[in-house]
Amino acid sequence: MFVLKTVSLFLLLLLLINPAIKNVENENTKPVLAVLVDDSKSISFFKEDKSIQEFLEALQKDKSIVEKFNVEAFSFGNKITLLDSLSFLDGNTNVYKAISTVNQLYEGKIAPIVVLSDGNQTVGNDYEFINAKQKIYPVVFGDTVLYKDLKISQLNVNKYSYIKNKFPVEVLLNYEGKENVTSQFSIVKKGKTIFTKKVQFSATNNSKTITTNLTSTKEGLQYYTASIRKIEGEKNTKNNTKSFSVEVINEQTKVLVLTSVLHPDLGALKKSIESNKQRSVSVFLVDEFKNQINDYQLIILYQPNNSFNKIINDIKTSNSNYFLISGANSDWNFINKNQLGISKNALRQTENYGALFSNSFLTFLQKDIGFNQFSPLKDQFGEVSISREHQTLLFQNINGLETKQPLLATLEINNQKSAILFGEGLWRWRSASFLNSNSFQDFDTFIGNLVQYLASTKKRNRLEVAVENLYSDASVIDISAFYLDKNYQFDARASLEISVTNTGTKKVIKVPFSLMNNSYQTEIENLGPGDYSYTVSVIGQQIKKHGKFKVTENQIEEQFTNANSTKLLKLAEKTGGKLYFKDEVDKLKKEILADKSFYTTQKSIIREQSLIDWKWVLFTVITLFTVEWFVRKYYGKI
Repeated sequence: MFVLKTVSLFLLLLLLINPAIKNVENENTKPVLAVLVDDSKSISFFKEDKSIQEFLEALQKDKSIVEKFNVEAFSFGNKITLLDSLSFLDGNTNVYKAISTVNQLYEGKIAPIVVLSDGNQTVGNDYEFINAKQKIYPVVFGDTVLYKDLKISQLNVNKYSYIKNKFPVEVLLNYEGKENVTSQFSIVKKGKTIFTKKVQFSATNNSKTITTNLTSTKEGLQYYTASIRKIEGEKNTKNNTKSFSVEVINEQTKVLVLTSVLHPDLGALKKSIESNKQRSVSVFLVDEFKNQINDYQLIILYQPNNSFNKIINDIKTSNSNYFLISGANSDWNFINKNQLGISKNALRQTENYGALFSNSFLTFLQKDIGFNQFSPLKDQFGEVSISREHQTLLFQNINGLETKQPLLATLEINNQKSAILFGEGLWRWRSASFLNSNSFQDFDTFIGNLVQYLASTKKRNRLEVAVENLYSDASVIDISAFYLDKNYQFDARASLEISVTNTGTKKVIKVPFSLMNNSYQTEIENLGPGDYSYTVSVIGQQIKKHGKFKVTENQIEEQFTNANSTKLLKLAEKTGGKLYFKDEVDKLKKEILADKSFYTTQKSIIREQSLIDWKWVLFTVITLFTVEWFVRKYYGKI
């Protein structure tokens, strides 16, 4: 019983003290062999899909390789993923992204990289200049023979053009070959050739840049096809054609100037406004104007008096936008009676008003072009009152005294925009601006900004959709939408859906949007070539946005004539690796198995374990106390 008691108490005290016991374990870590497999369409185009799968299996099933390395396989195209299966359907190749992702994944580890690819990259940074700490072993798949080839490397064009304007097109042509060749470049619209040019290439003169200006003749979305004619012996002609689109806008602004007096300001306004070719100005004495104001987007009322009565009534009825300019000959009693939201207690005497620029003006973006240095404007003296919500661009400066009285202000109510300038003499401002900068541009831009704001009748939409006009069938179609609530604040609670219809086959697909940050995003894949219309709708709301786009047959992965072994070789040399070809799997295995820099690392791991975690010790203590109790009970000691 003494022994039982002693051992029990000893173990119990040991548990209470709870000492930590340290164990040292050795752990071996094999190097990783990362195998990147090109899963893009170019592999199947070169008929290398079977070869690349056999090469991969030869690495994964080799016992020596598996004993030395942890083999990790990845497939890549536009993105990189753990290899599950290979389809060779990805429309783009990003070798740079694949290598950099693996570099980050195995940072600080021994992880040589084997790249099974044709070396042709269509998107992303140039992988030839990647900074990789791991050795890279590219394996070339595809034809390495060089063929003669003409291609359109790049095409630059503006997305928008105004009707009857010319827009520039810039095309970069490239030739691969040693012979002198002649071809013809052309641009076609709806089957009609609208531009053609003969081009010649040689081994040394292998690049041409063609620039031309095309005329926008029809409003709306216009599609064009640029092509370079095939030469003899050319194997791949899919890179000889490239489509592009231009949206032609018909937004010529017509401005009407009605005046009660002849004044130099009228000429200055006309020249400034018409400095933009998309704007035209008609000037009439108010008594001689017989047309309809609805033919104009903006009416400028210059020094109005009683003869403007009908015009102002028409403006009120039609809710037209207007710009009122007062001066020494204005009739302020008439203006005040018409309740335009502005009034002035004018006296018969005149005053000169200098300009003071307001940095807090928010209606549109306007920089200070030196307004305070311009000659004062002349207007009748009196206090100005504006009863409607307004923004002041220029304040009055009277003989050096800065005031809070507006000189130029904008007003907006019930979708009607207006502005008021309290003073005549704008022609002096235009002249002073020219003397300051040797150009009328600053002043003309100022007037242009004001006219653009006043002439625009466009309302802000609660649903805006960002869609390109033209896609290739190899690309993923990314569409984003921006939805606002009734207070024009971004609404993250909505559910959006896009319905896409092929206008030829009438096939319809519907795809929901996902909320990402402060916008809604969706992706549509595998749309075949054709014309499509779309409708983006807010579920549960009568809010929709319609549009159209075109998908062209442009397999970018099939535009290469051969594998890019030269670039893969540079990649291998830069990283300390070596280039191999598809029939050299045994040489590759021998190389990486013999490389002593790929070694298994061993590290010691010290693990601490508390004695209280040993449940058998507690069980032993309970058992000893139990045995002692029964022994005492048996001998009658209890």
